[in-house]
Amino acid sequence: MNKSLLTLFLLLSSYSYSCSNILNTEMRLLDSSETINLCEFQDKVILVVNVASRCGYTYQYESLQELYENYKEKGFVVFGIPSRDFMQEYSNEEDVAEFCSTEYGVNFPMFATSKVRGKKANPFYKKLIAQSGYSPSWNFNKYLISRDGSVVQTYGSKVKPDSIELITKIEELL
Repeated sequence: MNKSLLTLFLLLSSYSYSCSNILNTEMRLLDSSETINLCEFQDKVILVVNVASRCGYTYQYESLQELYENYKEKGFVVFGIPSRDFMQEYSNEEDVAEFCSTEYGVNFPMFATSKVRGKKANPFYKKLIAQSGYSPSWNFNKYLISRDGSVVQTYGSKVKPDSIELITKIEELL
């Protein structure tokens, strides 16, 4: 293959794979210095949840983990994003990681503690809010992202991860 054709092929190949604007974001993993680009999760159905360890809805971790286990082989993932916006998260990320692992056996991706609303929200949440028009009003609010990287539905804290409403929508997207 000559150089011109090879260059054109490479340009077209990179053009055909494009990450959605929402996912094209660097996020640091919980209790780690490692960052990843969320484009790694392109083509997956994603449930994004702002979590807190000392909230009345913390029991939802159990259902989130079950949901992840039940559907991960079909291309589903849960993102847990701890936040102190509502004053119910540990101040130390090591404590958050320990709590999630020990109490609920969480092994879905957990990201660094960050703001999830207002002017200081992390860039990923700013994109979620801009696209959906929905800002978290409490812990355990949920954003459901389709395989093409767009927010298709939002759910408040009271909608449990094992609710028929949420599971039906996830199965529809898978």
